[in-house]
Amino acid sequence: MSRIGKRPITVPAKVQVAIDGTKVVVKGPKGELSRELPAHVIVSQEGETLLVNRRDETRTSRQMHGLSRTLVANMVEGVSLGFQRRLEIQGVGYRAQVQGRNLVLNIGYSHQVQIEPPEGVQFAVENNTSVIVSGYDKEVVGNTAAKIRAVRPPEPYKGKGIRYAGEVVRRKAGKTGGKGKK
Repeated sequence: MSRIGKRPITVPAKVQVAIDGTKVVVKGPKGELSRELPAHVIVSQEGETLLVNRRDETRTSRQMHGLSRTLVANMVEGVSLGFQRRLEIQGVGYRAQVQGRNLVLNIGYSHQVQIEPPEGVQFAVENNTSVIVSGYDKEVVGNTAAKIRAVRPPEPYKGKGIRYAGEVVRRKAGKTGGKGKK
C-alpha cells in the first residue's frame, strides 16, 4: 500500500472541491485549478477530507496512487495558501527589477532579458538580487522559476548567475598560472 496515497487530504473551510468522475476541480481564495486524474484512481470526499484510492492492484494503479494524491493535495494547498520559489542573483552588476508584471534581468548580456509571467504567477524583487516567483499552481511556479534560472545558470568557477535560494553550487579550482611555461 502506498504510504503517501493512503493519507487523507484535509480541505480548509474556504476551499470547495467538485469531483466529476476522474476530473477534480478545486476553488479557493487564490484561484481555481482543475485536473483530469488517471482512470486508475478514485477520489472521494468525506466531509472535510478527500481520499484517493486505487481501483485495482495492478502495477499502474499502484504507481498512480501516490502521485494522484500528491497532485490533489498540491491543488488544495495552492488555492488556499499558494506557493513561492525564491531565486538569488549573484555577480557584480547583476540585478533584477519588476516593470509592470514583467521581470527585467540585467545579468551580463548586452541587452536586458524580459520575462513575462504566465497566468496566475506574480514576480517580486527584494534588494535587486532576490526574485520571488509566487502563484497558486505549484507546477507553473516551478516551471517559471526554472526558466528564469536557465537564463543564466550558476557557473562553477566564480558562482555567478541565477540560483535557487539555498542551492549549493559546486565550485571548481581555476587554472594556476605559470606552471609548465619556460
